[in-house]
Amino acid sequence: MTEELISIVVPVYNAEKFLNDTIQTVLAQTYPNWELLLVDDCSSDDSVSIIKKFAANDDRIHLLRNEKNSGAALTRNKGIEEAKGTYLCFLDADDLWEKEKLEKQLKFMKENHCAFSFTSYEFADSNGIPNGKKVKVPRTINYKQALKNTTIFTSTVMFDLNKLAKEDIYMPDVKSEDTATWWKILKKLSYAYGINNIVVLYRRSENTLSSNKIKALKRTWNLYRNVEELTFLTSIYNFSWYCFNALKRRV
Repeated sequence: MTEELISIVVPVYNAEKFLNDTIQTVLAQTYPNWELLLVDDCSSDDSVSIIKKFAANDDRIHLLRNEKNSGAALTRNKGIEEAKGTYLCFLDADDLWEKEKLEKQLKFMKENHCAFSFTSYEFADSNGIPNGKKVKVPRTINYKQALKNTTIFTSTVMFDLNKLAKEDIYMPDVKSEDTATWWKILKKLSYAYGINNIVVLYRRSENTLSSNKIKALKRTWNLYRNVEELTFLTSIYNFSWYCFNALKRRV
């Protein structure tokens, strides 16, 4: 396999509790040709100091800093803009990868000549310990299917920048910006390809689940009506499927 550079964009905001583990999970990758772009969104904790410590010891790790607090979408966009890789991944500052994540996903994308792939994942607690709740993804998903099933998780995606322009991947400054971005990209592609290997741990705190679910419902409805500008009935149809599929993932 030709060792193309993979750019990994991580938005950082007051993530000192998780950053060490997250950076270590990239350092442990079996595929070595990557650059890690950690974009700090004006953190008030020790996040920047932690990043600087790692960057001083590995020239693949880079600290970028926003001049003002800008939110996740614009923070990721700054990383996308600076990315030099042929391939691009996102990793959230509290999530974890299995050590073969990059190697397996890149191999899949090359073999299948795909522009956009995503993988299965498993939920973990706030300490990064898997809880057995796993999300298996479909072999392919198109735009209409993605409206009904928000199974694509940010820390699992990989893009081929020979097949997609950076402008395609820039995230809109809206709530649930990642989902809005997948929909935007899928309007240009026939499919995104799912890889049914669990190589990502999605860390989530149990005491915030109820409030997060309510916010997710509101944000998704807003995407249907105000971003995608779907009719009320079409929104109801997709929203019903979204709720059903979300419930299946979390029980």
